[in-house]
Amino acid sequence: MSANAPERPATVPLRSVLFVPGSEADELDAALDSGADALVIDLEEPRTPFTDTDRVAARSLVRRFLGDGRSGAGMGGHGDGGARPGTDAHTNATPVLFARVNGPWTGRMLGDLRAVLGPSLTGILLPKITGPDDVIAADALLLNMEHELGLPVDRTIIYPILETAQAIRNAYDIAMASPRVAYMGGAISRFGDIHQALGYRWTAEGRETLHVRSRVLVDAKAAGIRYPISGMWGGPVDDLDGLRAFASELRDLGYYGMMLGHAAHIEVVHDVFTPSVAEVALWQELVDLADRAAVEGGGPIRRDDPDSGELQVVHLAHVGSARLNLEWAQALPASATEPR
Repeated sequence: MSANAPERPATVPLRSVLFVPGSEADELDAALDSGADALVIDLEEPRTPFTDTDRVAARSLVRRFLGDGRSGAGMGGHGDGGARPGTDAHTNATPVLFARVNGPWTGRMLGDLRAVLGPSLTGILLPKITGPDDVIAADALLLNMEHELGLPVDRTIIYPILETAQAIRNAYDIAMASPRVAYMGGAISRFGDIHQALGYRWTAEGRETLHVRSRVLVDAKAAGIRYPISGMWGGPVDDLDGLRAFASELRDLGYYGMMLGHAAHIEVVHDVFTPSVAEVALWQELVDLADRAAVEGGGPIRRDDPDSGELQVVHLAHVGSARLNLEWAQALPASATEPR
């Protein structure tokens, strides 16, 4: 974590963050069993048109959904705590639950918060923000609602969605505006708000948004966001090869998960964002070598592997990276997807 970053709540890596309309009971129920690591219940714009009457009905539906006893993972509540790659995984893990609410300047945020806040909800997605003032205002409203509802203070996290040019420009300040900000990343879309804001022409290769995704990743990590999340895939729903290539680039950059619009993408995304058995074995080997050297003394620590590049001689930085990667692997939520 950055030396100047606020003390944030502990987080788990989320490989898949699936959006589901808060206005559709059948889709909400199906999403719980989709296998996604997290769900975003959308109350901001779950469908078009969305009248005030529709909004009242959706809030009521979501209130019942969040209180029905099946949902409610909390920040670390993935079934029995998750499965490490290489071990048996459970298929009935409860997803982490977020709600996308209206922003603090819309006049609708309090109504949304009254519908969603409670023990089942981990946090809110804050849309269409432009700078840290949006986060500060949302933080204040959450604090008041937590007091009003008798919830633990500061338990509700904020996940800002960077959908404006101003938000991209202010990503670091947005992340630093409140310790509630626990997830963030450079999320792009083919036709959505960020496309309108920047004016790029979408391609499957994604070169037009590489700068945005890379810049926000650096800002998020500098601000102490442990597991940044990106997305979405803008290609055809059935183009799983294109999805895999895009997700793999996100993982290569340093992201730990993706926002998704389709449950059909969960299996591929989990495969990409789950470390392989071979990767875990390498990280464990580096840690074991360092631990043994600390006991036995001597050095340098050498590995008899001509293909391992810089890892032929193991240094402290390599071991530190291996320990962090093992923490990530061990913290992953349970999944129906077998490790690679």
